Amino acid sequence: MYLILFAVIFIETGVVVMPFLPGDSLLFVAGALAAKGLFDPWYLLVLLFIAAASGDALNFAVGSVVRRRAVDASRIKFIKPEHLRRTHEFFDRHGGKTVILARFVPIVRTLAPFVAALGAMPPRIFFLYNVVGAALWVGSLLLAGYVFGAIPWVNNNLTAVVLGMVVLSVLPAAFSFRKN
Repeated sequence: MYLILFAVIFIETGVVVMPFLPGDSLLFVAGALAAKGLFDPWYLLVLLFIAAASGDALNFAVGSVVRRRAVDASRIKFIKPEHLRRTHEFFDRHGGKTVILARFVPIVRTLAPFVAALGAMPPRIFFLYNVVGAALWVGSLLLAGYVFGAIPWVNNNLTAVVLGMVVLSVLPAAFSFRKN
């Protein structure tokens, strides 16, 4: 089970085309199961932190390769230099908080490292915010699952709680999409 949890978190954060995996709810449920004694909470914390941080690092590396090919070799026609310039300016101003906060938004958490690389965010800066974001994301959701999973009502209605989490995590993106 640890290997499956690691794989899901790593793939969701590390593979650009897999943003629909259930990272938030999976971390919450894993925390709730750790509260029941089915997982070691410290081992889970370290393992899933490594999965999240290394997944984003892979995603950033892939984005860096795409950027080099798009800018240097001009092989990728749909990526325009003007878009890369604007992305670079955005990540100069808001890169750190974007990398951290994106962890808590489904789909965006998968795209942010790739786009940060396209925007030429310096790797050292990305690494710092990646580590902080992974620690906050994994730690807070495992802790929430651990604390709330010990409450009998939550434990008895875990499916409804997880569905509620999914709906709440998608609402900001839905409102933004509707507004735009």
